[in-house]
Amino acid sequence: MQSLFLTVEEVARRAKEFYENGIHQEVEHGDNIGKMITIDAETGEYGIDKTGIETAIKLKQKKPMASTATLREPLRGTRK
Repeated sequence: MQSLFLTVEEVARRAKEFYENGIHQEVEHGDNIGKMITIDAETGEYGIDKTGIETAIKLKQKKPMASTATLREPLRGTRK
């Protein structure tokens, strides 16, 4: 699939949607608190690591034109 041309705002919006509509249920636990989550805004594929760099590199290796956003995993109890 060819990469979409998305604005920075659209990448952020789509990544946040993926996070709120399911990813957060899989990743919000003690081991991930304070880590960075990188999300492909087109596919919803994601990964978590301490800085977000390793995951971003892995996602870009799989799909060089991926539109990704990196977010910090929230502290427990701060999610609205």
